[in-house]
Amino acid sequence: VARRLSLRKHPECHSMAGGKAIEHLAQTGNQELLTFRLPMQQYRNCDFSFSGLQNLVNNAIVQKEKEEGLQEGEILSCVKDVAAAVQHAVAVHIIQRTYRAMLFCIKNSILPSKNATLVVSGGVASNQYIRKALQNLADANDFALLCPPPRLCTDNGVMIAWNGIERLRAGLGVLHSTAGIRYEPR
Repeated sequence: VARRLSLRKHPECHSMAGGKAIEHLAQTGNQELLTFRLPMQQYRNCDFSFSGLQNLVNNAIVQKEKEEGLQEGEILSCVKDVAAAVQHAVAVHIIQRTYRAMLFCIKNSILPSKNATLVVSGGVASNQYIRKALQNLADANDFALLCPPPRLCTDNGVMIAWNGIERLRAGLGVLHSTAGIRYEPR
C-alpha cells in the first residue's frame, strides 16, 4: 500500500519504510472516511490473508486518483485517510483472527487455563496501533502480551536467521549434509 501510495515522495515519509510511513500518516488521518471490507469473513478459521484487502485498497486509490485528476505516483490529498483506513482494517483482521485462535486454543486445552501468553513479533508488532489493539485483546481475555521492542520487530528474515543460529548452537535439527534434499525457492 505504501508503494502504491508513493509514500517515498511524501515530504513526511521520504526516509521511512512503508509500514512506518503508513503508521505515521494514519495518526492524523480519519479512518472513517474510507471503509474496507475485511478479508476472509466467510471463512471460520484462523488464517490471515491480506491479498483481497490489497485489491480493495488499490481500487480505492485508483478511484481517488480519478476523482482528484492525478496520475499514478502522485500524492493523494486524502493519503492520510487512506493510511488510517488501511491500518484499521489490517488491525481488525488481525484481532478477529487472533481472537478466534485464542478461543480455539482455550476450547481445546492447548493453552494453560491461567497465565496464557500471546506473543507477537515481526514488523506487525512494531506498529503501535496494532500493538495497542492486541494488548486490548489480550487484556480482555486474561492473556499476557509479549512483544519485542519495536527496534527488534523488523524483517522476519532476521528472526529466522537468529532461530537458525540458536538451533545450530544447540545442535537441534541441523542437517550436516544436503545430499538428497530437494527444495524450491518459494
